[in-house]
Amino acid sequence: MSVKIDSPSFIHSSANIGKNVAVGRFCHIGPNVFIGDNVTIMPNVFIDGFTTIGNGCTVYPFASIGAFCQDLKFKGEKTYVKIGNNTTIRECVTINSATGYEESTLVGDNCLIMAYSHVAHNCVIGDNVIMANGSTLAGHVSIGNYAIIGGLTAIHQFTRIGCHAIIGGCSKVVQDIVPFMMADGHPARVYGINSIGLKRHNFSKQAIMNIKKVYKILFRSRLNTKHALEKIKDELTDETEEVKTVVSFINNSTRGIAK
Repeated sequence: MSVKIDSPSFIHSSANIGKNVAVGRFCHIGPNVFIGDNVTIMPNVFIDGFTTIGNGCTVYPFASIGAFCQDLKFKGEKTYVKIGNNTTIRECVTINSATGYEESTLVGDNCLIMAYSHVAHNCVIGDNVIMANGSTLAGHVSIGNYAIIGGLTAIHQFTRIGCHAIIGGCSKVVQDIVPFMMADGHPARVYGINSIGLKRHNFSKQAIMNIKKVYKILFRSRLNTKHALEKIKDELTDETEEVKTVVSFINNSTRGIAK
């Protein structure tokens, strides 16, 4: 196992570089960077700050990871970027460090962040998330596992996207998107469940049926959210894990859910 570094690249002597790592030409890797094993960093990549990149990741040209955030409250305190294993970061992606002492910007395992996407300070991205080209997360955005964000979509700060949700391209998301749902628009609204995604991830027919029931009560019954939740609890007495996930997500929403 070896480390291959193409010259001229700058790798600080204090950086921690794993085994079988390849670093292309004209890269900058700062002193507090930790890079795991079997990572490929293509030419012209900037990685700085207290940044950790997990095993098996690939970073494409002109990506910037770990630079100071763009939050005006940031005063240079110690913050982090932590990226999981087997994540792919495409060309010109920017992932900023957090704001607030010892806070982190987090990206999970097996994610695909496509070209020109932006992940702002204190965002939390789950596992197996796809962000298509030019998608933009403002600060403190949370993305659940297996969510898909369409290209050129902008997501407002502190907004949450639930697991297995899908957002159509060019959307403007200003409220939370409930798990398992399909949303689109300006502002984004919910139009149905992510049935194709659920089938691809081997959800049972019964689970999909329960999600459909939740969808109809939440978004087609003309009830407000409070009364819809009461009806879900009354009618779906044999709550499945999926129903519990939706109810918990809504109960923890601070921005309200997109309807």
